[in-house]
Amino acid sequence: MDVGKVSIYEAAQNGDFELVKWIVEYSRASLNEFAKGHRTALHFAAMSGNLEMFRYLTERCGLDPLCGDEELVTPWDIARENGHAEIDKYLEDRYGHRYEDFYRNPIRSGFFPDPSICRVGDDYYMANSSFIFFPCIPISHSKDLIHWEIIGHAITDPNWAGLDELDGGRGYWAPDISYYNGKFYIAATYRLNDTGPVYRRQIVVSSDKPQGPYSEPVFIDEDGIDPGLFNDDDGRRYMLLNRGARIFELDKTGTRKISDATLLYYGSNKRAPEGPHIYKKDGYYYLLQAEGGTGPGHRVTVARSRELMGVYEPCPYNPIMRQDDPDALIQRCGHGDLVETQDGRWYMVYLCGRKIGDGYSILGRETALDPVTWTADGWPIVNGLRGPSCMQIKPFPEKDMYESCSALQSADPLAKAHNDRAISPCGLPFDYMTTRSFNKGDIKYICDDPANSDWKSLKDGQTFVIHASAYPLSDINSRNIVLRRQTDFSFDYSVIMDIPELMDEQFAGITGYYDENTFFEFGLTNRDGKNVLYSREHIGTEDRITYGCEVPLEIKAVYLKMETEYLKRVLKYEFIYNESSKLDEPDSKLTIFSTLSNVYYLCDEGYDKGKRFTGALVGMYAVGGIDNNLYVSFHTPTYTERK
Repeated sequence: MDVGKVSIYEAAQNGDFELVKWIVEYSRASLNEFAKGHRTALHFAAMSGNLEMFRYLTERCGLDPLCGDEELVTPWDIARENGHAEIDKYLEDRYGHRYEDFYRNPIRSGFFPDPSICRVGDDYYMANSSFIFFPCIPISHSKDLIHWEIIGHAITDPNWAGLDELDGGRGYWAPDISYYNGKFYIAATYRLNDTGPVYRRQIVVSSDKPQGPYSEPVFIDEDGIDPGLFNDDDGRRYMLLNRGARIFELDKTGTRKISDATLLYYGSNKRAPEGPHIYKKDGYYYLLQAEGGTGPGHRVTVARSRELMGVYEPCPYNPIMRQDDPDALIQRCGHGDLVETQDGRWYMVYLCGRKIGDGYSILGRETALDPVTWTADGWPIVNGLRGPSCMQIKPFPEKDMYESCSALQSADPLAKAHNDRAISPCGLPFDYMTTRSFNKGDIKYICDDPANSDWKSLKDGQTFVIHASAYPLSDINSRNIVLRRQTDFSFDYSVIMDIPELMDEQFAGITGYYDENTFFEFGLTNRDGKNVLYSREHIGTEDRITYGCEVPLEIKAVYLKMETEYLKRVLKYEFIYNESSKLDEPDSKLTIFSTLSNVYYLCDEGYDKGKRFTGALVGMYAVGGIDNNLYVSFHTPTYTERK
């Protein structure tokens, strides 16, 4: 064999240890390069099962067994999948933990940006941005920092939301959740349209229960974004805002500004400093900031001072979190918040985004978690300064915390988030939201006991009855679009929709949605007095419409389904003739209506208009026009990850 033409990847996959050593030690090969799919030589060594070679590449060459490829598959995953027990045992001994003791980032997939976290006893609570979606500012609970359930929202009264006139991407930004003197406090930026004269206001709400209900928002008129609340040991209370970290004092209630803002420190990177948080530890005030903008240059930095209003010294290890590999799947890591566990360890939640294809992050900005250690000279560093982890040891691997977490939440009817049966005070399941707020009665959610007799209760008896919006999805006055987060690159979403009595320019069906500027629709409309299937892609000012077959008069309902593989959507349907019909399975019985080959426009980067900081959603819609009395029933909405 001509060894000069054999790559280290081929040699490693073939288990040729001697050739791998020769390439490493005598050729010009560089081990900081990647094969196709962003795989290292260690990924290929894991395929071969050669333990001696795997150890050499790990211990002598410093390749990481927990490094993820373009789909976050690690060498350990490959060894496991191929049944290489010796490598599996070696890695368990190396890390002192079983394979099952590791978690994967991101810990919250899909539209969960700008995380803020606090701990009360053994319970952890997180708040995330919601922008123009209602109810506002989801609050999640966890026992183990890994498994999270939405338990409530900071604003559930539509009269308090103030979303009606706001463009997509505005609304509630970067919340901060904290606990003080028996109450939970949430602060957030209320971002208005760019019409002025005021663009940004700060809100504060409070509750004695983490799930709420929370108080009516109190406004603090100080310009800036990303408020962080800080309570000092002397009982004085403060709010921080960007740019840099500006601080001003609040009254004892935490709702009224009582001093002018003062700049503490502008930041280390000097670009877009935001998301400030302060923590007091070992006699220092530590100031955490996000910098570099929420794109590829995003990062987390830290500075400290002996006095709250003193001069802040930047950390010599900055940035303490940043993705330095431009080809890695997990990107734009920043906007962090620290939390100390009940046993004295530290972790940081932070936002990230996974980019696919030509750099599209269709799932939006997500939440990741990594451990924090403190250096001998008293600085916090995240994940050993290696950037975001793909595969990381669970904070509490010694017992199945997920079961205890689920048991705790099952006892609280407000906290059964992911079974889609818990109802928020606004009347929606916790996983669902609407574009801006809706009027009481315009959306009715019914969750009956399953009855296996007909298609209306095919799986779980869930029904949404939607009063059709007077305006199309492309208008900011559109209402009653019922949505949930897209949390996977590959998934199926389906509903059974009763056939409505449609008139011209009325529409109903399922949608892939980003904002009023970019979305697609798949459902029914009326043409020449007859119901027909249609699909529409709306991209800015362009509409791409496809019309299909007429719906027979005897049809009672239609099964609508989208099958998703990354940026591809296959739209399928099946007509249902009567209520005793069983929906034919498998999917080969369904009819393909159309294929949307590239829904790039559902990504943050997919269209250049307005503020695009959210993520793709899926859901149900109905459009009836002005003075309409159209109500449409959607049964059994089902979201299923595709393996």
